[in-house]
Amino acid sequence: MHTTFGVIALLGSGETSLAGSRMFEIVARRLPRPLRAAVLETPAGFELNSAQVAGRVAEFLRLRLQNYEARVDVIPARKRGTPFSPDDPDLLRPLLQADLIFMGPGSPTYTVRQLRGSLAWDLIRARHRLGAALVFASAATIAIGARVLPVYEIYKVGEDVTCPLGLDLFADFGLALSCIPHWNNTDGGADVDTSRCFVGIERFAEWLRLLPPGHTVLGLDEHTGVIIEFAAGICTVSGVSSVSLIRERETHIFPSSAVFPVEELGSVRCPATAEEGIPPDVWQMSLEAEQARHRATEPEIPAEVLRLLEERQAARQARDWARSDWLREQIRALGWQVQDTKQGQKVSPLP
Repeated sequence: MHTTFGVIALLGSGETSLAGSRMFEIVARRLPRPLRAAVLETPAGFELNSAQVAGRVAEFLRLRLQNYEARVDVIPARKRGTPFSPDDPDLLRPLLQADLIFMGPGSPTYTVRQLRGSLAWDLIRARHRLGAALVFASAATIAIGARVLPVYEIYKVGEDVTCPLGLDLFADFGLALSCIPHWNNTDGGADVDTSRCFVGIERFAEWLRLLPPGHTVLGLDEHTGVIIEFAAGICTVSGVSSVSLIRERETHIFPSSAVFPVEELGSVRCPATAEEGIPPDVWQMSLEAEQARHRATEPEIPAEVLRLLEERQAARQARDWARSDWLREQIRALGWQVQDTKQGQKVSPLP
C-alpha cells in the first residue's frame, strides 16, 4: 500500500473555540465520509474528571462536524498498568478506524510517560501513515515534540528547568522539532510573565539553551495553529494570530493564513516505505483493519452488471471481441467500468 501521510494540525489553545472549529473544519474537508474521529484521554488521564475533559471535546466535534456525518469515539487510555491502559488492544480498537485522531489539554510529561513505546502511540503513527489526520492542542503539542517543556513542574512546583525527551513524532520525518503552545499568553497581566506556555521568557530562554544543536522550536500563539502537510511539502497557519519558528537563535514569524515550505522546520526526510519505523505487528494490525474497512465500504455490484460481466467473460473466451466491447459499453451505461487484468475482470463504479 502506498504511503498517504495525513495532515498534522497543531493548535496553541482553544480546541473548542471558533479558531479550533475552523481548523477541524479545514482538516475534515480532506477526509472521507462518514468521518470517524477518536479523542484520547491520555494527556488528562491523571485527572479525576479526564472522561469529562475528553467528552467535552468529543461532543464539540460531533456538533461541529455533523455535516461530515462524524462518529466520535472517546478512548480512555489513561494510565499504564490499569484497566485503562494505552497498551490494551481492545480499548484502542477505535483507533484502527479513525480518520482523525485528537489529543489536547493535560500534562505533557504525564502524556510522554504513558505513551512512549505504547501500543497506542504506535497505532497513532501507523494510522497517520495510512492517511489519518492527527490534531494536537495545548499540552499534547508539547508532548509530541522531540523535547518537552515541563510546564507543571516549573510553573506550579518550582522545579529547575529541564529538557526531557518527548514522543518525538517528527523524527519519522527527519526533524528535531519541539512545540510550545500558549506562546503569547498574558494571564499574568502586568505582574507576571506567563508567555511561552506560562513559564515566561526568562525560564524559556534557559530551556532553549538546553536543546541540542540543530533543533527547531515552533511557538504557537493562543487560538492559532499550523497545518503541516508532508505530502504537499507545505505548512499553513490558521487562527487569529501567528506562529514563531526559532532555529539557530533566529526567529521567523508567520501570520495567520501564511503558507511556508516544510523545509522551514528543518531538513525533511519522509519514510521510504509506509511501514518504516513501525513495529511489524502493529503495522500488520493497522493494514488489515484498513483493508477490511475498504472492503466493507465497497459498493454492491448490481445483479444486472454481474449478469453482463458473465456474458462478457463468455464472449472473451469465445474470442468474440466485438460482443465483448459492446457488453463493456452496456456495463458502462449502468454506471460501472470494467478493467481486464491477469486475474480476470475487475469492475468498479464510474468516478
